[in-house]
Amino acid sequence: MRDIVIIGAGPAGLSAAIACREWDLDTLVIDEFPKPGGRLVGQLHQEPDGEWWNGIKETQKLVDKAEAFNTEIKCGVSVHHIEKVDNGFAVHTNQGVIDTENLLVASGAAESPAPLPGWTLPGVMSIGAAQVMTNVHRVRVGNKGIVAGVNVLSAAIARELQLAGVELHSMALPAVNTVTKDAGNPKKVMDGLVRIAHLAPSAFLRFGSKFAKAAWIRNLAVNFYPKGGVKMWGMPIHIRKAIVSINGTTQVESVTVCKVTADGEPVAGSEETIEVDFVCIAGGLYPLAELAAVIDCPFQYVEELGGHVPVHNQQMETPVEGLYVAGNITGIESSKVAGAQGTLAGLSIAKKNEKSNAELDIKIAEAMKQVKTIRETASIQFHPGINAGRKKVEKAYQAYEQANA
Repeated sequence: MRDIVIIGAGPAGLSAAIACREWDLDTLVIDEFPKPGGRLVGQLHQEPDGEWWNGIKETQKLVDKAEAFNTEIKCGVSVHHIEKVDNGFAVHTNQGVIDTENLLVASGAAESPAPLPGWTLPGVMSIGAAQVMTNVHRVRVGNKGIVAGVNVLSAAIARELQLAGVELHSMALPAVNTVTKDAGNPKKVMDGLVRIAHLAPSAFLRFGSKFAKAAWIRNLAVNFYPKGGVKMWGMPIHIRKAIVSINGTTQVESVTVCKVTADGEPVAGSEETIEVDFVCIAGGLYPLAELAAVIDCPFQYVEELGGHVPVHNQQMETPVEGLYVAGNITGIESSKVAGAQGTLAGLSIAKKNEKSNAELDIKIAEAMKQVKTIRETASIQFHPGINAGRKKVEKAYQAYEQANA
C-alpha cells in the first residue's frame, strides 16, 4: 500500500512528488508516455523579460530533483480504471493494480477537435502534435503550412515552429460548423487575440489590448480588421478569413479560404486557394478529467477554466476522501501554475498524514500565495476570467461539503 500514487508526470505531478518526498511519503509517479514531462517537454518560447523557457530543460530540473529524493517514476504505465476502496484506492493499469492510500490525478489537458472537410488527409495535425514533433523529436512537419484556429495556444506554438525554420503562410479561422462554433466567430476570437498583444505589440494589437474590457471597442476592431491581417513575427493573423476545406488526393496540397463577415458567415465569391503541404488545427485545450469521474468525484462546468473540472478546494483536495487534483485537470493555465499547484497538492497530502504540524501549515499558506502570484503574473492566459472561474469551483466545493455534512 503506497502513501500516494500520482497519475501524470507533467509539471504538476513531478512538483507534487517532490513535495511528498520532502515529507518522506512513499510516492509513486506513473505516466502513459515513454518519458516524464507531459506537455512541458514540447514548450520553447521567450518570456517578456527576454529569458527563454525551454520545456526540456525545465523537465530535467524537476526529474533531477525528484530523483534526488529517490522518487519512483514509472513511464509507459496506462491507467484504465480506478476503484475507491475502504482504505484508499485501487489503480488499475496495464501493469497490474496499484493500491494507495491517497491519489493525485494530474492528467493534464487534451486538444479540442476542429473538424474541417479534408482533415483526415496526411499532413493535417493538431497544433500540439506539431509542437511535439518539432521541439521534442526534431522532425520537420512540412515545408509550408497554415494554422486553422486563432487562440493563445496556436499563437505561441506558431512562433515555436517559425523559430525551428518552418514556414507558415498565415493563421486563419476554421469555417463555422456545429463543432467549431466560437472558434470560427471573429468577435469571440478577438477576445482572445487582444490578450496576446504583448507577444508581438503592433499598434493595432496594442489598441485592442488597452481597451479589451470594452465590448464595443472589440466589435469595432473586428469590423475594421485589416484585410491583410495583423502580422505577428511577420506572419499574418486573419480573423476575417476562414479555412473552408483542406484539399489533396493522397496528402495535403492546398486549402480553400474565404472571407467572412464579422459574425463568421462566409462571403460568397471570395474563395481563394492557398498551396500548402501541412495544416495545423488549433481547437484549444480542455481538462482531461475522465479518471476523476470514474470514482464519482463531483464536477462543475466552468467556461473560464476550459470545461468540466473536478470540484476541489484551494488546497487541491476534492470531496472524495484522499483524492487530490492539480494542473490542467483543474483548468487550463500555464505550466508554471501547474507546477505551483502540484507543490501545493503535495503539501496538502503530507498535511493529511502529519495532522498537527506548524511548519507544514506555514508551507501550505506560502504555496497557496505562490499559486496566486504565478497566476497573476503569467505572460499567457488561455482563458479570460481565470480568478472568477476559480471562485466558482471553490463555491461548488463548499456547497457540496455543506450538503453532505
